Amino acid sequence: MAQLEQQMLDNIIMIGDRVLIQPKTPQQKTKTGLYLPPTVSENEPISLGYVVKVGPGYPIPAIPEEDESWKPTINKPKYIPLQAKEGDLAVFLSKSGYEVEINRQKYIIIAQSAILMLCRDEGLFK
Repeated sequence: MAQLEQQMLDNIIMIGDRVLIQPKTPQQKTKTGLYLPPTVSENEPISLGYVVKVGPGYPIPAIPEEDESWKPTINKPKYIPLQAKEGDLAVFLSKSGYEVEINRQKYIIIAQSAILMLCRDEGLFK
């Protein structure tokens, strides 16, 4: 079943500056031992999650080469890449995202501009 879920995620293509995040499970109780209802953690303006997929980046217009008019024009889109990478832990504004469910798992789609901070552990993915 896990292989089917991974195949489903592999088929997802993020567009532009969009990032797919798997929310980190919120802490269910406070430091003093009080249990929190689910609505408390959902209403917080800032959330944590792991980056699962990233889009190609911000599109930039192609600059035509005017000095070589005999060349065929190729209008391949070019992008400024995003800072977020798969596996990063992201701190983001939760109210600016769109919640989706894939294989009974909750994900959030946000623009990179909604990410406040990234935590990357390069040694973890080698």
